[in-house]
Amino acid sequence: MKKRMFSPLAIILASFLGIIVVGTFLLKLPMVTVDSGSLSWYDSIFISASAVCVTGLSTIANIGATFTVFGKIVLALLIQIGGIGIITIAVYILMILGIRIGVTERYLVKEALNQPTHGGMIRLVRSIVIITLSIEFVGMLVNLIVFLPDHTFLKALGFSAFHAISSFNNAGFDIFGDTSMQAYSANVLLNINTMVMIIIGGIGFIVIRDILEKKSWKKLTIYSKLVITITIILIILGTLLIKALEYENITWLEAIFQSVTTRTAGFSTVNISKFSYITLTVIIAFMFIGASPNSTGGGIKTTSLFIIFGSIISFLRGKPFITHKRMIENHNRIKAFIIAILAFSVTILFFLIVSLIEAKNMGYDNKLLNILFESFSAFGTVGLSTGITTELFPASKVLLSALMFIGRLGPITVFGIINKNWKQDFSGKIDYPKENILVG
Repeated sequence: MKKRMFSPLAIILASFLGIIVVGTFLLKLPMVTVDSGSLSWYDSIFISASAVCVTGLSTIANIGATFTVFGKIVLALLIQIGGIGIITIAVYILMILGIRIGVTERYLVKEALNQPTHGGMIRLVRSIVIITLSIEFVGMLVNLIVFLPDHTFLKALGFSAFHAISSFNNAGFDIFGDTSMQAYSANVLLNINTMVMIIIGGIGFIVIRDILEKKSWKKLTIYSKLVITITIILIILGTLLIKALEYENITWLEAIFQSVTTRTAGFSTVNISKFSYITLTVIIAFMFIGASPNSTGGGIKTTSLFIIFGSIISFLRGKPFITHKRMIENHNRIKAFIIAILAFSVTILFFLIVSLIEAKNMGYDNKLLNILFESFSAFGTVGLSTGITTELFPASKVLLSALMFIGRLGPITVFGIINKNWKQDFSGKIDYPKENILVG
């Protein structure tokens, strides 16, 4: 009997979906909420998906006041698992138990972490887990300095640990109240610590490890240099745009914080529902871009943006696309455009469906930008909201949960499951004649 083989993409999708299902049942337990009443199935599914997909959107206005300590621990664990990845965690546990990691498991990790080869996967998994826990521990200690003066040690420790996990994993969940981090908008230490952790989590594990190993800009890989450079440019550009558009309504610290958190995390030290439509549109664009590959953030990724713009400019100039004295391969360019087109198309499709559902819900027919904002926030796994999440119909919550799932895993990973030729080698096959079709 022929053994059936499941594609790595199918296993990755199933693993994330499985954790969301487990999280849903855990969040349904009465001990999760303070009043001992269980959440609705729709709220449980939505929050579980939001945590595992490290998004931060919530149908509960005040998680800190609604969830018990047990509920907050469950939420933090879901965020941690979603940020690192269930495949990575599973392989790391097998390593700790001394169980041999075979070629199949290494190949699975390679696909989960989007690596070119399966060599060095064990060392990479170990690095990811150690780096994550180390950075979160340091971040927690810094947070403790902020929270200790106003809370008991245990409560301050809980605040510090939860915020460190949520920050590094770019989740955007907080337990401060229904105003997110607005009460700490002027706290320089907490703002800086949160931004640093968001940025580190957003540049990706590959870049972090490269920095720790090379310790020199000249020795870094071209990929690492591109990710760091693009990240800095986007942070500066976002800061200037947000400050210019909301000049009297926002400080420079709030502007830079919003720029950092907009692409990936979803924390907010200001009430973004009061932003102008122009500012919200700018934020939508940054949410769509997102973080970098192999990171805890979503979006089409910074490198995709670089390749798309670089390809357009090189085409218009009639020159090959070259960066750092290297030519970008065509398959990278095709993949970047496919990711962007799929991402935009799927997000707009979900936006249109949710808009139809919410057409008669509290006059949302006049608030299409709010729903559009929510949709892009879900796909980008950002978690920013203009305040409509808690008021959505159950069907809309389910749709946005699905959109968060697609955004976390990436459209190519999700839709690539239809590829039944994943294990076939097409090298050496017959080439067909080329056809020149008129375009434009």
